[in-house]
Amino acid sequence: MDRLLVMRKAVLLLNLGSPASPSPADVRAFLREFLSDGRVIDLPWPLRKALLELVILPFRPRKSAEAYSRVWTPEGSPLIAMSQRQMDALQVRIDLPVHLAMRYGTPALAPTLREIAKSGAERIFLVPLFPHYAMASYETAVARVTELLHQTNSTLRVDAMQPFYSEPGYIDALVASAKPFLGDGFQHLLFSFHGIPERQVKKSDPSHSHCLTATDCCHAAHPCQSTCYRHQCIRTAEFFARRAGLSSGQSSISFQSRLGNGKWLSPYTFDALRHFGENKLGTLLVMAPSFVTDCLETLGELSQDGRRIFTEAGGREMVYIPCLNDSRLFMDFLAAKVREWEENLA
Repeated sequence: MDRLLVMRKAVLLLNLGSPASPSPADVRAFLREFLSDGRVIDLPWPLRKALLELVILPFRPRKSAEAYSRVWTPEGSPLIAMSQRQMDALQVRIDLPVHLAMRYGTPALAPTLREIAKSGAERIFLVPLFPHYAMASYETAVARVTELLHQTNSTLRVDAMQPFYSEPGYIDALVASAKPFLGDGFQHLLFSFHGIPERQVKKSDPSHSHCLTATDCCHAAHPCQSTCYRHQCIRTAEFFARRAGLSSGQSSISFQSRLGNGKWLSPYTFDALRHFGENKLGTLLVMAPSFVTDCLETLGELSQDGRRIFTEAGGREMVYIPCLNDSRLFMDFLAAKVREWEENLA
């Protein structure tokens, strides 16, 4: 009986996704699916469609395909390959079956949910691999699972793991991943978080009266901070600095991957890297805590393009600290969250 009860539950890791290959055709297909999501480009559909068809898709796929080709591995997409290793690492730590899906691309979410239902599972612990709440990451992942289950009249029940930006296990894993680099040689640590438009920060504020209304709004306690991406990024950096024993001024934050000309969260990472380079900084450490899996944005945009911008501006050395990936402490943290969920169901 105990074994049957265990097998009625399952775990689903959910990440963003990747093109099937670095070819322009596959990149175009991926971008079409990704950028058609109204939580990613939060414009009315006619405007979003015009932007996609007239501005983005005619030009961006070839440029993005070149970027993907620079980080592609013999195993394929670095994000997909590492996500699979995360799935395997979690599976050896827990008794429940672990599945993997992507919000966009493959392994696709809909057939994965059908596979879980077919296996006899009745309840899923959904693990969105996004530490911070944002419309374009955590929210769309959870919402899409709910939509698909509703469309198919599925009886599967889903419990979603909450954003874990301040969880001690996550912070400890981040600090451990950076510890080998935090010696006497480094001069500054830059936390580069994925950027989002400021309008999305405001939309995620249920009160519509707090977020981005003052320079210190993220440090003034408010209920909206449970869904405030900027606040959560700042808190991650603060908890890390405290746990790692960094002094004031040894670290700072920035935001990368801006799309379009609208106002996004700032300072922008490339501007920050250029600034540090122009100030002849010797050794700059850079890490990307909003990504738990290395991907195009970390391996290409940050580690390759960012390093070039920093050194061309006059900096000596930029060291990129890899994502948590399948590191022991991070996988131990996820396993502990699964066990906590199981205990709460008992």
